[in-house]
Amino acid sequence: MNTRPFTSGPGENAVRITRVADGQWHALDDDLVVGRGHAAHRSDGRMFVAIDAWRDTTFDRLAEAMLAHLPAPLYTVVDEADAELTANWRRAGFTVRRREWEYVVPTDPRVTGLGDVLPPSGVTIVPAGQAEPRLLRAVDRAIRDDVEATAGWWRTMPAEVIPHREGDTIVDPSLYTVAAAPDRYLGLIRVVRVKRPRVGLLAVRAGERRRGIGRALLAHALGTLHAAGCDAAWAEVHESNEAAAALFERAGARPVGSNLELVR
Repeated sequence: MNTRPFTSGPGENAVRITRVADGQWHALDDDLVVGRGHAAHRSDGRMFVAIDAWRDTTFDRLAEAMLAHLPAPLYTVVDEADAELTANWRRAGFTVRRREWEYVVPTDPRVTGLGDVLPPSGVTIVPAGQAEPRLLRAVDRAIRDDVEATAGWWRTMPAEVIPHREGDTIVDPSLYTVAAAPDRYLGLIRVVRVKRPRVGLLAVRAGERRRGIGRALLAHALGTLHAAGCDAAWAEVHESNEAAAALFERAGARPVGSNLELVR
């Protein structure tokens, strides 16, 4: 633990920045905590940082202390509507790496219009938790390679879908519903239920798109949530993914904001 203080400049109230634990910093004005900083590794190994401070000057002092001790690159996520917080991180040298639109998606089939949607002929929907892990990882790799070779935005995906062990992005196979042909999987959707259900990924193999597979996967996932008593889900869509945005909006999703992932 590093207790060497970082103090404010002349003419300002003295603020001491102290590293109180591994990955934790406090800003103290006398004995009052006026700001906190936090750093932690996510499952893919990337380090994300966060700062909560009453004043911009305190934010700057915390950022200065944290950046002096943490290895680059560093990441953080902010609500784009929070212009002050975004400006604080930019002042600390962070730039925009990824922008995602956030949607609230109804689950009631009478609202989504997806109640009668079925997969195309020869395709079946395998519910979450029942996918064969080898085939699941194969379709994940195929979709990832195709997206990276064309749209190029897979490398900006959130932490939970970035390769960790030997390129594997399937952290928890039980979260995935898949569209299956007799010999392989054609598409997948991942729904995470932490506090509120969130559609974190919906993708279909190249060559199998525009057949209604993505729509059928979304219909199944939302219908399952509705049957479980969830009236809405959340979804994030990369700003360049116009097809996904159109799919959600046709199902009655409404945009409620956007998030920025910043990197230094």
